[in-house]
Amino acid sequence: MFDDLTFKNPELFYLFLLLLPMVAWYVLRYRKNSASIRIPGSSAIARAPVTLMHYLRHLPFLLQMAAISLFIVVLARPQSTTSWENVTTEGIDMIVALDISTSMLAMDFSPNRLEAAKKVAMEFISGREHDRMGLVVFAGEAFTQCPLTTDRAVLLNLFKDIRTGLIEDGTAIGNGLATAVARLKDSQAISRVVILLTDGENNRGEVAPLTAAEIAKTYGIRVYTVGVGSVGTAPYPVQTPFGTQVQNLEVRIDEGMLRQISQITDGRYFRATSNLKLAEIYQEIDQLEKSKIDIKEYSRRSEEFMPFALAGLVLLITGLFLKVTLFRNIP
Repeated sequence: MFDDLTFKNPELFYLFLLLLPMVAWYVLRYRKNSASIRIPGSSAIARAPVTLMHYLRHLPFLLQMAAISLFIVVLARPQSTTSWENVTTEGIDMIVALDISTSMLAMDFSPNRLEAAKKVAMEFISGREHDRMGLVVFAGEAFTQCPLTTDRAVLLNLFKDIRTGLIEDGTAIGNGLATAVARLKDSQAISRVVILLTDGENNRGEVAPLTAAEIAKTYGIRVYTVGVGSVGTAPYPVQTPFGTQVQNLEVRIDEGMLRQISQITDGRYFRATSNLKLAEIYQEIDQLEKSKIDIKEYSRRSEEFMPFALAGLVLLITGLFLKVTLFRNIP
């Protein structure tokens, strides 16, 4: 049972040295109390039977010493190292770079591209319990909505607050990717990933998308790009002098550039044409990342002091009981 027992505080075993003066004191006390008796002859003693109590007269003291020894073992904190667990941990730092330009209000997704992207991304984040996640949003410029965190509640609340119009309109894909890379470049995680989701072409920003991809490659950051939008045209709410009207506008996604970004960074490009397809893409990314990470083995040490404490308590009580009952008249 205790083959693999270790002790957290082995230095406390020096307390066993305290047993030596206790034993010495007991021996001296026993000899002092065993005074000689003057008798006219030894024949009566020779005929006197030796009882069991005579042989067991030191038992209470021995039980007390054993109890103290077990309590010292308890103080040394015995621990078992036999309880090992296999814990699957992805250990991934991941940034979602989300396009929030006004074109994301197109209604070829339900209720529109932006809300569909938010819903699927939030479900994805909720399922990645062991990873640090963050959020970058971009339109005409880019900023970090949430840095890397394991606090799912905070991140999900920030996702809910995303809407178009938070920043100047446009599609600065390079800036969005560069901002995400900046958040990951100093990470020590075994895998660093950007999920870049956009529905348009790069038309703003100081950083070219392929330049940002090369920077990501330099830092070993993998980028999964997702083009969002149906094929052909999509219904889009347009503000007119007569109010908001829905018009069919051409879907223009620079798929060639998104493919290049993913190829440069050893990622993959996906095209989402519906809510269902977008959900499937996130599921595929989830499986791709899980398959790249090994299972790590961790040991959990269990405290094993309880058997020693209980045994010590039993021995102590037994010793005291014998001393005040069976051996109360024996010095």
